[in-house]
Amino acid sequence: MGRLFGTDGVRGIANEKLTCELALQIGRATAAVLSRHARRRPVFVIGMDTRVSCDMLAGAMCAGLCSMGADVYQLGVVPTPAVAYLVGKYKADAGVMISASHNSAEYNGIKIFSGDGFKLPDVIEDQIESIVLEGAPELEMKTGGDIGRASTKPNAVKDYIDHLKSTIPVSLEGMRFAVDCANGAASYTAKRLFTELGADVHVLFDEPDGVNINAGCGSTHMQALCDYVRENHLPLGIAFDGDADRCLCVNGAGEMVDGDFIMAVCALDMLRRGKLARKTVVGTIMTNMGFAKFCEENGIDFIPTKVGDRYVLEEMEMEGYCFGGEQSGHIIFRDFATTGDGQLTALQLLSLLKRENETLDSAASVMRRYPQTMINVRVSHDGKLAFYMDADIKQAIEESKARLAENGRVVVRVSGTEPLIRVMVEGIDEALIKELAQHIAGIVEKKLAK
Repeated sequence: MGRLFGTDGVRGIANEKLTCELALQIGRATAAVLSRHARRRPVFVIGMDTRVSCDMLAGAMCAGLCSMGADVYQLGVVPTPAVAYLVGKYKADAGVMISASHNSAEYNGIKIFSGDGFKLPDVIEDQIESIVLEGAPELEMKTGGDIGRASTKPNAVKDYIDHLKSTIPVSLEGMRFAVDCANGAASYTAKRLFTELGADVHVLFDEPDGVNINAGCGSTHMQALCDYVRENHLPLGIAFDGDADRCLCVNGAGEMVDGDFIMAVCALDMLRRGKLARKTVVGTIMTNMGFAKFCEENGIDFIPTKVGDRYVLEEMEMEGYCFGGEQSGHIIFRDFATTGDGQLTALQLLSLLKRENETLDSAASVMRRYPQTMINVRVSHDGKLAFYMDADIKQAIEESKARLAENGRVVVRVSGTEPLIRVMVEGIDEALIKELAQHIAGIVEKKLAK
């Protein structure tokens, strides 16, 4: 992984690691790299979520782009997948999203999409990093009439919502459900989207104030939605994260339905309708063993990748698959999008339930989830690097794998977006996997914690 770019762009605490000066430099370097062979003035789109630091960083990024002669369309607050879609609709050369996704408000990030709506490949990110960190080659700023201009796209939200609506063939009239907007970007889109399709929607956490994004709500904090669905006798609930590229659900009993279950429900439906390309689903090494078993039972091939929706998408593009995703709710419907899209995922699931006259509870019963324990250990930057060489941690992992044998698995990995080591143990014996996860996490904490 690069020195600036992680698995999901550049990320850090705003005004600490991710400063205005850095955003300005990234803007300049991005414009230089992506417009090297352009025959016209380059055009960028910039969107953002609801963090208080977004105006500051978007402004700095915009200034950097304009200083290199690029024109900028400012989209305002939109979901990350809206940027991926609108960069093509507006015929831009690239798109920028200012967001730290599911992280808390003090964090922010910069994600960059190419003109075809895909996240930048590593080689392009490396070129941008080289300019920012090493100053080579030296950039030539524009002057006079060659300086870029910034303007707004007031119909950005409408254009994105119209695209989402076009992906399902039915209305949602007669459906009742709750939606948790995480006080994030979905606060500007979800109510309008679902009500225009005829649904009776109960909208929660849609009053962003700049600092309450993901705070006790959204796809990383599901308890409030679970309680609301159960107490109000609703058949289901839907949760997005701060930039609305994730979707998790709650069934009528107020129990969480994660991305693996959503993928199982949608994959089986796509298979039956002949829409599942090569009868294959792409997931990650964190995908539950129960999903792999579900695929085996239904004649579906399952391909696991490294953690990160960019790797899922790379595999899909390389082999011509059309469906994949992560347990966290990043789900990619390649027929409609080039990235994970929480609201698109919700629409595909709701459309399926409406068409089949089925509840989420019954639909999700096609898969059995194996017990899984996840422990996040906060470590220093040096700790993340030392993880790969620590003999005691390696020994604990190998001993745990031996105890599980064929009845489970162990995945211990460095987070690409946060200062964490993630310990995941999965298997048939729930007591044993909790014991092993706690044992490994304890050694990681002892050796690498701050």
